[in-house]
This record gives sequence, C-alpha cells and structure tokens, in this order.
Amino acid sequence: MKNAVVLLSGGLDSATVLAMAHTQGYTCYALSVDYGQRHYAELAASQRVANAQGAYEHRVIKVDLTGFGGSSLTDNNIAVPHQPATGIPSTYVPARNTIMLSLAMAWAEVLRAQNIFIGVNAVDYSGYPDCRPVYIDAFERMANLATKAAIEGSSLRIQAPLLRLSKAEIILQGQALGVDYAQTVSCYQADKEGRACGVCDSCRLRRAGFDSAGVCDPTIYRIK
Repeated sequence: MKNAVVLLSGGLDSATVLAMAHTQGYTCYALSVDYGQRHYAELAASQRVANAQGAYEHRVIKVDLTGFGGSSLTDNNIAVPHQPATGIPSTYVPARNTIMLSLAMAWAEVLRAQNIFIGVNAVDYSGYPDCRPVYIDAFERMANLATKAAIEGSSLRIQAPLLRLSKAEIILQGQALGVDYAQTVSCYQADKEGRACGVCDSCRLRRAGFDSAGVCDPTIYRIK
C-alpha cells in the first residue's frame, strides 16, 4: 500500500491537498493538530473533510501552544488584525508548521509512509516564513537526516503541491476533484458554528480566490 500522511487543518488548502493525494492513489492518513487555536471550528471541519474524502484514518494530536502565545491565534490578548499589515502579521504562529511537520514525520515513520502532504502556499498567502519553498526543502533534508527509516534507505518526501499556485488555481483544481468547500473553515476567528468573520486576512484571501476563479463562495460570512 502507498501510504501518505496528510496534514489537514480543515481549511480550503488542506482539503484540496487531501483530494490530490487521494486521486494519486495514496492511502491517506489525515493528521490535524489542536494547538489551542482561536479558530477551533477548523478542527470540526477537518473531521468533516476527512470523512467526506475517504481518509483511511484521521487523528487529532493536541499540542498546547497557548503556553507560549506570541500570536493572535494562540493569545486572546492579541487581536486578529482586520486590515492588511506590513511585514509578517500577528496571525503567524511561532514554529507551527515545524511542529506539525515533525508530528507528521513521526507518524509517517511508524506507518512506513514515504510521503507527507502539506497545503502551504507561497503565492496568495500572509507572508509566513514557514510557507516558503526554501523552508519545505530544508525540512525535507532534515527529516532524511533525522529518521531511522531514511538512514535505512526509505527516504521521506514532503509534498507541497499548492506551493506555487494562486488561490484561484487551488480552488479550480479542488472543484475539479470534487472538493466540497462548504465543509471547510478558513477564518482565523470563526465562531462555534464555523461562520467566518469576513474581515481577517484568511477571509480576504479566500474571498478573493473565489472571485478570481469565478466560483461561488459557499462560506457563511458574518460581515458581508
């Protein structure tokens, strides 16, 4: 069996990546991380997406990053910005992708999976340093130095198929693969029902992507 670990946040990008991996014939083990994020509704969305897309297994691992804070997604005393910021915004979570990829690397080694899929994007994104191609390449090199499986000849590949796609291109690919974006949650401050704020950076990128793709956005926004 061709196993793969797919990092699944419950958002638009990761849902598309799960569909891509499934279409390529991988048996998909979906991994979500409860890190104390403000937008907790995304974890319920990840379960919906995993079920709808036939993930072989879906696990949620808890890592409490609120103990460190430093981000508007993990510290309620820092407001989620409602306007585009200069530089890296406060929604950047220190070490988030490194932690998530490390957890995926551990599970992949146990599963004897040689592929990890992640939905990072370096085109329509918020400027996070851990979404850049150079970071993904560096993590893959590290993983192949750090794991027993790689040392014994079973190297690991970090697949980031959305890395150089626009948000509109991602949506069109997902639509072609049958992804139901109504099941996803992208908003940084979605309420318990998963309704999006309509003003945060993630909402702006999502809205613009659907508009550019000419596809109806199924998101329920609290602010139109």
